Order: sequence, then structure tokens, then C-alpha cells
Amino acid sequence: MTRLAQTEGLTDIQREILSTVRDFVDKEILPVATELEHRDEYPSQIVEGLKELGVFGLMIPEEYGGLGESLLTYALTVEEIARGWMSVSGIINTHFIVAYMLKQHGTQEQKDYFLPKMAAGEIRGAFSMSEPALGSDVSAISSKGVRDGDDYVLNGQKMWLTNGASSTLVAVLCRTDEGHPEGTAPHKSMTTFLVEKEAGFGEVRPGLTIPGKIDKMGYKGVDTTELIMDGLRIPADRVLGGETGRGFYHMMDGVEVGRVNVAARGCGVAQRAFELGVSYAQQRHTFGKPIAQHQAIQFKLAEMATKVEAAHAMMVNAARKKDSGQRNDLEAGMAKYLASEYCKEVVEDAFRIHGGYGFSKEYEIERLYREAPMLLIGEGTAEIQKMIIGRRLLEEYRIQG
Repeated sequence: MTRLAQTEGLTDIQREILSTVRDFVDKEILPVATELEHRDEYPSQIVEGLKELGVFGLMIPEEYGGLGESLLTYALTVEEIARGWMSVSGIINTHFIVAYMLKQHGTQEQKDYFLPKMAAGEIRGAFSMSEPALGSDVSAISSKGVRDGDDYVLNGQKMWLTNGASSTLVAVLCRTDEGHPEGTAPHKSMTTFLVEKEAGFGEVRPGLTIPGKIDKMGYKGVDTTELIMDGLRIPADRVLGGETGRGFYHMMDGVEVGRVNVAARGCGVAQRAFELGVSYAQQRHTFGKPIAQHQAIQFKLAEMATKVEAAHAMMVNAARKKDSGQRNDLEAGMAKYLASEYCKEVVEDAFRIHGGYGFSKEYEIERLYREAPMLLIGEGTAEIQKMIIGRRLLEEYRIQG
């Protein structure tokens, strides 16, 4: 089942990494994913296996103990992992975003302190931008950081924090008015704080509480939480990059990486749904022959496979554009939008092929059917992606004169 979603021009090292990860997925994730998902159980053993493979340091430079690989390698790795269980890819996604933000924007002291521990999986990252009342409107952030001597005091409530309990480092976006006069554009008065904490629920450091795990329709196993700051004191040297007012740009740079990740997850889930659908269609018989021999089912399989290929190609293009050092918000937005929408459609078609059995929790497609909707909203809804795409297209095709 490896004909679809092939990537041309990979190095021997990239192919070896992906082969190793795919073997791990087939042996260690797929056999247990549905059982763990139904129990909403954190996949501790799987995470330890990924740490041993070096996956947590995949994009961290070699000088800090990582593998120094590209965003493309990371995206293709995520695609393989999501094919096994999307929740596991979520566990590494926010970790990678924080590591990427540190690599790109951190002070030398911050890089030296955090990145080696993150490469080894000793420190696990999460990032926190959303709040209960704002959704995709980042400019409406109300969490605030106020300077107090050598510290900042943080207050506010954050929402939809992936790895909220299991992480030990959270990149938190807050409003900071220091040095920014009244009337300053909202995105120029935001700062990213590097907040270290203990793993777990409850008060994980003075002034910081992780209330509990949010019960979700799908995307189970991985912990999704709120984060409440009430007088949380953070040393000034834990401002990302050492400069206030740059947080919005830091987060948007990280979100571009995150959107490639979500596109890769959509590709992986869609691939798995196609595998399940094409396999079941050859085993299930109606009217004296396998349903795969009915034209209606062949049409579905053809559409599903075409969508898998198209989404994969756009995801690879977005990753390669970012790796080249070029702006990729257009490509990342397109890839995230297409891959998440196609994933939903491919999963639904595989569900339809399964007929009544697709509604049974005994069949893997039931899990995928509940997981796919998260990709429609994660890292920005389809509507947000279309706004980004539309604005960028108007920039590129602006009429002169």
C-alpha cells in the first residue's frame, strides 16, 4: 500500500528516516491506536519509542543535539505518524513549533539552555495563543504581562492548549503595553513568554494552573487543556528573543510550520482511510462479487486516491518553500486548506464503503471519522485560510497604475 503519496528527490538519509518511522508506525502504533483512543489514554510507551528514535530532535540543529533535518523531513515524518494515529502527531507538533521558534528567534542563552533538552525529549514543548473568547481573532488577546522589576507578572486564561499537561515548556502569547504607546496596533504590543512548568494537572507552578483535560469528540489520548495564569511571575530573560512586542511575528512564523504539519496530518489520515477503504472493498461481497468490482465503488476509490495525491503534493510544496527560506504563507494556507478538506472527504468515502460496519467501534474507520474534523479547525479554520490565500493572491496579482 505504498504506491500513493511518493516524494521525489529525497536523500538517502531522508528515505532511511521515513522507512524507520513507517516501520515503527506499523509495529508500535497501528496495533494499539484504536484501543488507546477509545480509553482516551496518553500513549506513553509510543512517546518513549519516538524519543529513542530521535524524533523530538528531528529539526533541531546538530550543534544542540538534534538531527538538523528539514521541514520537509519533519512533514513527511508527521504524515507517517498520523497515518498510524493522528493524536501522536499532535504530541510532537507543538513541541516542534516551540523548538522552531526558539531556533529562529531565541537569544543564544535561550537556545543553549532549551534546545539540547528538547532534542532529547527531556523538555517537551507546547504553545498557547488561543483564548476562550477570541477564536481566530489573535488581535483580541486579553492575557497580559506587566513588568515588575526583573520579572513580568502574567494574568489571563488560555484555551485549546495541546500537550497542556504533559509539556514542561509553554510558549505563551500575551499583551504587553510596555514601550508601546496607546493606539499602537494590537499585533505590535504582543510578547511571547517561555514558561517552564511541571508536567501534570492542577497548580504546576505558583500562579499557573492546568485545570484538567478537555473531553473531545476525537483527537483523544493527547491532552488538550486550558491554562490559567494568576499572578504568574516570569523572569525577563524568558521573553522569547529578549525583546517585547515581537510575539505576534514569532507566533505567526511558528503557525506557518504548524499549518504544514496539519496538512501533513491530513495527508496521513487520508492515506490510512484510503488503505482501509480499498482493502475492505476487496473483502466485502454483495450481489455475488466483491464490492470493489462495482463501478460506484471504483469511482469512489478513484476520487479518494486522487485527493490523497493532490494533498500530498501541495503539502510537500509548502514544506520545500519554507525550507528554501522564502515566504510560504500562501502555500501553507493552500496546503492546510486542501489537505484538511480532502481528508474529511476521503475519510467519509471510506466510511461509506464500510457501510453499517463503519458505524461500529470495532472498525478503525470509526476512529478516523471522529478525528478528521479537528483538522478543519486546527491552526486556523478553512475560512481563515481562504482569507490568507485571497489577500496574498491580491498582493501577487495587484494591478499596476
